[in-house]
Amino acid sequence: MSNITFLTGSTGFIGAAVARLLIAKGHNLRVLTRANNDRRNIKGLDVEIIEGDLAKPESYSHALQDCNYLFHVAADYRIWVPDANAMHRVNVEGSRALMLAALDAGVERIVYTSSVATLGLHKNGTPATENTVSTVSDMVGIYKQSKFLAEAEVRKLITDEKLPAIIVNPSSPIGPRDIKPTPTGRIIVDSIKGRIPAYVDTGLNIVHVDDVANGHWLAFERGQIGQRYILGGENLSLCDILGIIAEIENRPAPRIKLPCKAILPLAFGMELAARLTGREPMISRDALSMAKNKMFFNSTKAELELGYSARPAREAIHDAINWFRAEGYCE
Repeated sequence: MSNITFLTGSTGFIGAAVARLLIAKGHNLRVLTRANNDRRNIKGLDVEIIEGDLAKPESYSHALQDCNYLFHVAADYRIWVPDANAMHRVNVEGSRALMLAALDAGVERIVYTSSVATLGLHKNGTPATENTVSTVSDMVGIYKQSKFLAEAEVRKLITDEKLPAIIVNPSSPIGPRDIKPTPTGRIIVDSIKGRIPAYVDTGLNIVHVDDVANGHWLAFERGQIGQRYILGGENLSLCDILGIIAEIENRPAPRIKLPCKAILPLAFGMELAARLTGREPMISRDALSMAKNKMFFNSTKAELELGYSARPAREAIHDAINWFRAEGYCE
């Protein structure tokens, strides 16, 4: 039997880590990428490239026909976007179309990359689990809404059409090959460059991107169809994250704590500027709304059922800093 795996998102952050791990595990990779994508993350990798677009299933469905497995990692991951409909077409409609194409092709096993963004949060900061209740009305911003709706589509197909999919929910990954960089990666880069003189009282679950990739593999090997698994790391306040960065960089950490409402006018101004420049703002109103709750998560289910584990957040931050510096992001 052939061992061909179809992978989306290989040019992105998590997808590049998953691609390397799948190759190391002996999978023959067929990767979907848009014609104009930055392909630095797959340079030199032994992969078959299929040029196509998630929003246009006719561009890739032929390439799924002899594939055994599918890892759907691709997503439009931005906290602020000028066109919400474009994100919806990729994250929601694109995911559903891909799953239907996989069903039609007879793909045997699927790992779908969702996000902890789809989960509920506890106002008291208690780490959320896969069972923490959430609705689409709880989702702040178009990105969270789109990932919630996309996961709902996948879960419906699992129930109604017997889609052979396992769902993974990564938290906030950091590490090498964050070429965009992601919103979490930008925190590190901006902190190194001295652009974060103050902080708000929020928190994130920080995980090394390579641990997230390994979680994908474990879900593929051991996960139960229809189940979802949080792939997280260490829960840290933003103050602690900035403190670790400052310690590694041997510089003072920011000491000023500001309420979110104090930064709201700045976020509004940055969004106006972003509409003119096309560049994602450093701070957005949605990001501040998210920051009102600590985004803490519990990976116990993945640890017990999959054998998942994650290294300390400090190691992840250290690797991210080294990569950003080596690639010239901090100059």
